[in-house]
Amino acid sequence: MELFWIISFPLAFIVHDGEEILVQHQWMLAHKDCIIQKFPRATRIIVHLSSLSTKAFAIAVLEELILLLLATAYVFIGGAYATEIWIALFMAFSVHFVVHIVQGFLIRGYVPGLITSILMLPYAYFGISKICEDVSGSKLMLLSVLGKIAMMVNLRFAHWVGKKFTH
Repeated sequence: MELFWIISFPLAFIVHDGEEILVQHQWMLAHKDCIIQKFPRATRIIVHLSSLSTKAFAIAVLEELILLLLATAYVFIGGAYATEIWIALFMAFSVHFVVHIVQGFLIRGYVPGLITSILMLPYAYFGISKICEDVSGSKLMLLSVLGKIAMMVNLRFAHWVGKKFTH
């Protein structure tokens, strides 16, 4: 991977998650009942997200950023499977943009993270294009799935940490 992509990834993460930190809690409180009414199967996750204060959410984002910075540093020192780990994280982050866009369509309006998701689609597209120059399609799919699984598992932990340090 080129140096630009390795260095820009944590910066893109900060920009995107900054948008989420700024609006997530107030937005969830304002839209919680409407979302639960429209999507009752999502009640548990909506109640959980609504319970995260801005500070708790910011702590969760910080935990994720620390992991991303460690993965980035690991690439620079040439650690075993460092590129694969970085690619898995980049792919999970890129898919995350699509999730926000789909959420916006389902809600028929703004959701936290939507603006930066739309603005960063070209960034994700070109990053994935660069990755495809070095990695086979099957390996990319595997890393994408592993990255998404790792992100979902870590997200639960990050939210737990955020709540733990704010209560």
